[in-house]
Amino acid sequence: MKTILSAFILTIATTIAYSQEKPMPLYPKGIPNSKPTPATYVEKTDASNWITGVSTPTLTAYLPEKGKANGTAIVVCPGGGYSGLANAHEGMAICQEFNKIGITAFLLKYRLPSDEIMVDRSIGPLQDAQMAILTVRKNAKEWGVDPARIGIIGFSAGGHLASTEGTHFDKPVIENKDNISLRPDFMILLYPVISFGDQAHVGSRENLIGKTPSAAQVELYSNEKQVNANTPPTLLVHAEDDTVVPVQNSLLFYDALLKNKVKAEMHLFQEGGHGFGLNNSKNKSKWFDWAASWLDENGFLKGK
Repeated sequence: MKTILSAFILTIATTIAYSQEKPMPLYPKGIPNSKPTPATYVEKTDASNWITGVSTPTLTAYLPEKGKANGTAIVVCPGGGYSGLANAHEGMAICQEFNKIGITAFLLKYRLPSDEIMVDRSIGPLQDAQMAILTVRKNAKEWGVDPARIGIIGFSAGGHLASTEGTHFDKPVIENKDNISLRPDFMILLYPVISFGDQAHVGSRENLIGKTPSAAQVELYSNEKQVNANTPPTLLVHAEDDTVVPVQNSLLFYDALLKNKVKAEMHLFQEGGHGFGLNNSKNKSKWFDWAASWLDENGFLKGK
């Protein structure tokens, strides 16, 4: 009975800690760079909340409980090798955790690169990431968000997307008539795909730019080569024994940030592998605690 009661209390506490709004279409007036979606191209979500076949991208707001919001917002990009979206442990759970520290979170369900539904598959996910930042910044007042405190977080291939948004913001691939800044104010990258060179996660690279990309495409999407002095402050977290996305991806990006004098912090787990989401079972430390401290040190947890 005590166990049941505890579980009930936990459920109630979780319910009131945040408020999830309905997913909103990212492009109410038509999706750019799109072809008519074939009848065979169907979005599917399995029992683990793994999503495939996304042709209509959405943004879902997770709002902190009343009185707790501090004005900072973050766009959340789940990973999945650019072939699916790990929407549960790298999406919804992350949004809820940010709500607990007063940050308004926006879960991005982005299009996965596909020649079936896109004119140019290499820019499809980036269009959605740029549009997510634009949407949150444009509507900041309605969500109680400070337009100068909007960040992005990404996991694995979602980390590649987030780091692309954070290094390609001055190369718009969407219409931006109001000239709203597409630059995130900070980035948090978890076991991210960064390089499309020797240390690449080959599946992510092939899904985004194909099996025979040009040298220029490899260079463009090797984000350690796109860092400059205006790249947002960045927190990196990786496990040294990651056999899917080598830890060198984070090391290369961190080195580029240092060379360009960008504020940066990196935490490496000795063990943990790949795709651990919120909790690395091989380590008692919680990376989210490090992230909260880093955000606080950089002024992103202070009240409005």
